[in-house]
Amino acid sequence: MIAGLTGRLITKSPSCLILDVHGVGYEVFIPLSTYFALPDLHETLSLHVHTQLRENGIQLFGFLTPQEKEAFLLLTAISGVGGKLALSILSTLSVPDLITAIQANDLTALTTVPGIGKKSASRIVLELKDKLARHPLGSDHSASPASTPPEVIDDAISALTNLGYRAREVTLTVTQISRRHRTPLALPDLIREALKDLSARR
Repeated sequence: MIAGLTGRLITKSPSCLILDVHGVGYEVFIPLSTYFALPDLHETLSLHVHTQLRENGIQLFGFLTPQEKEAFLLLTAISGVGGKLALSILSTLSVPDLITAIQANDLTALTTVPGIGKKSASRIVLELKDKLARHPLGSDHSASPASTPPEVIDDAISALTNLGYRAREVTLTVTQISRRHRTPLALPDLIREALKDLSARR
């Protein structure tokens, strides 16, 4: 099983990348949190990898941190949660936010994930709450960065939606940008950075 890869980043998209490891190109599926933190093309990248066996081959899922990989493994151990849905969860909620939602029985936070309804959210909380109590996902979530105020995030989402971007895409983009900054963003800066990310995907 492949547990980690280090190589040269050849291509990248919000859902996957290709890593050149000694002349072999590996396609690796990733969450948005990993995509937003990727280096420039042709630079060296190291990923924590989970290998999933399928009837028609294998799929590789990659993460920048061991905590994200561990969260992915916990999620995919739940009945009905496959690799792609687990990535969708980690693309919408950071590991600290996922932990908080599970500990607080916050079904609303989980149902913001595309493909997760109230029934699925309840099952995730039920199956993970005890596991997280017995085996916490690392300790780095206790020192999360200062976040952009909710009203600024809401205003940015509203402004970008009015420009014609899809609400779900805008929400994911703005949320991820606010999380990757260690200091709160002003509204113009948040909109400017979101426009850059949204334009890059088109």
